[in-house]
Amino acid sequence: MKANKGLQKLTETEMKINELLSLEKITRDDIKPLSRTELNYLSEAISKKFNSSKGEDRDKFYEKIEPITDNVFKNQVWEVNHNNITCAISNLMQDYGRMPSKAEIATKTELSRQTVHKHLKEYANHPLYLQQVEQFRFMTSKVLARVFQFAVNGDTGAAKLYFNVMGCLNNGQLSNNTLIQNQNNYIQINGTVLSQETLKHLNSEQLNSIENILKTALPTHISNLPDKQ
Repeated sequence: MKANKGLQKLTETEMKINELLSLEKITRDDIKPLSRTELNYLSEAISKKFNSSKGEDRDKFYEKIEPITDNVFKNQVWEVNHNNITCAISNLMQDYGRMPSKAEIATKTELSRQTVHKHLKEYANHPLYLQQVEQFRFMTSKVLARVFQFAVNGDTGAAKLYFNVMGCLNNGQLSNNTLIQNQNNYIQINGTVLSQETLKHLNSEQLNSIENILKTALPTHISNLPDKQ
């Protein structure tokens, strides 16, 4: 007898849940009459339905349940979408050797093209993405410490990277956000490249101006070096 009552109660719960899921949109007023048990059953039914949905069907179902979802669920959906899209782009670039289209990403992730487009357009301002960026910034000191270890052990590439990141000049002082790179055949100051080829096209007055500027900026023991014969 108890088993029959339990079965009847379960059937009544299923009927309520199915009726709710048949609505075009489920609101909080719709779920107010539900008991705790019925709410748990609804939650399980929603999770099962959402996880099994794909593409546009998934979008439509999300629109149906969006009014009754909390921020935890919304954040979980965003994180899953972000991870799937990121992984899809990485794999497709390796397969095709180019940036994949939104349609290709949608097919790979089984998300709708609209969801992919919306995510790529808005992800940079999403709070969860900004938190991820802060986590990477938090780890900067650890990575820099590792680079420093390689540098002091004789790795010149690591040393160059360390000084470049720290903005150090030859005299050990911090620069004023001015990046000066000395390569084999040219000097780059911010976005301006000064090469041997460039110097050939300058007249004597322009060359003298550059020489005077360098003499003023460089330390005395460098600017006064004798010319090579």
